[in-house]
Amino acid sequence: MLFTTPTQFVVLGLVLVAGWLLGLASHPGGRRWKERYAAEREAHAAARRDADARIAEADRRATEAERARAAAPVVTERPVVTERPVVADRVDASRPIAASAARPAYVSGERRSWFDFNRPTVR
Repeated sequence: MLFTTPTQFVVLGLVLVAGWLLGLASHPGGRRWKERYAAEREAHAAARRDADARIAEADRRATEAERARAAAPVVTERPVVTERPVVADRVDASRPIAASAARPAYVSGERRSWFDFNRPTVR
């Protein structure tokens, strides 16, 4: 066990108190972190005000758009189409629709294996 006698416990307590006193003596006083905290608080408040202003502006624009949409006349008539759309009646058989770029798996009945890198391919 680390501490077994009362003298060791007394020394441990004295070292603890001495550490606290040394820490208090070397502490800068807290002015620096208070200034940084105040600056961060002001920056956060400015960002929050900016965000609130943007939200209010977006709400105002949305309300204005809804009012404009409600005031617009409702169109119930369908537009008149005078021309009939051109529809191809037949497919031109002379032109292929899509050409395939794939090569067949078996060329002239010859089965290829996995590792035939140097064999010539027949096209």
